Amino acid sequence: MPLWRSWHRPLVLFSASMAVLALISAVGLVADDRVLVGARIWFKPLKFSVSFVAYSLSLAWMLSLLDRGRRAGWWAGTVVMAASVVEMVIITGQVVRGRRSHFNHQTPFDEALFNTMAVTVVVLWLGTLAIAVLLLRARIPDRASAWTMRCGIAIALAGAAVGFLMTQPTPGQRRGESPIVGAHSVGVPDGGPSMPLTGWSTTGGDLRIPHFVGMHALQLLPLLLMVLMTLAPRFARLADARVRLRLVLVASAAYAAFFLLVAWQALRGQPLIHPDGVTLTAAALIACATATGSCAALRTPTSTPAGSPGVETPDENEKELVP
Repeated sequence: MPLWRSWHRPLVLFSASMAVLALISAVGLVADDRVLVGARIWFKPLKFSVSFVAYSLSLAWMLSLLDRGRRAGWWAGTVVMAASVVEMVIITGQVVRGRRSHFNHQTPFDEALFNTMAVTVVVLWLGTLAIAVLLLRARIPDRASAWTMRCGIAIALAGAAVGFLMTQPTPGQRRGESPIVGAHSVGVPDGGPSMPLTGWSTTGGDLRIPHFVGMHALQLLPLLLMVLMTLAPRFARLADARVRLRLVLVASAAYAAFFLLVAWQALRGQPLIHPDGVTLTAAALIACATATGSCAALRTPTSTPAGSPGVETPDENEKELVP
């Protein structure tokens, strides 16, 4: 039986539906010239659907690796899928109506829809948390794979939690009075000058950046491990599972640091493409620490006489890293 058949089926089916919605949204970008909050109206469902394709497939794969708690994992994955469906139905429905889906309190109906979305986000986050707990308890033979998934889902949870910051009133907004409560941007209104494709603000901070970076650790860290395993037959050092584990842990720490950096930058109202000296210094320190950690992870252990008490004989994979 193909490996993918053991993946969480509801999440796989949801991912397929999001791929279809992405195509519909792409057509909408061409056929519908309406603009909402400074962006083409079908841009939001396009971004969300593409993101959900990657997110749901990653969770579906991770759930297939559980050695225990499979039933609990199935229910957690199904809850995540159901919450995601409700969220995407509201987002797409509001696009059809020509209304904002996020932060919209203009009418009782709009407010009810946004409040429903707020509940689905909490449910989705709790479902993902339950999957993270199951992965922490799982006995996965390859430690690099195990820690890739654990670190990836932990950072993804932190990234998803950034969404809660967006719902806080900005200066001039008051709950129960303002038609719009919450914002993606920090220090500037939503809908101003933005980067192409992403739509992130170029004049102020944007909480969507750490939100995006954090949530997609769920795909990028496993992708790194796949690259390492693909290169292992060519480089003897990477064939050692201990080396791959150390590299994965270094990469996870670097990714977490980068996530915190862009979150800090956004909260200070600073555009991603216009970092100040403090941000650049922090980025340089992260880069230096990552390079140092990577070199340490790749280094050859000090040789010791074979047969020494409590010391393993060096493996052939501990030889110099050569093509």
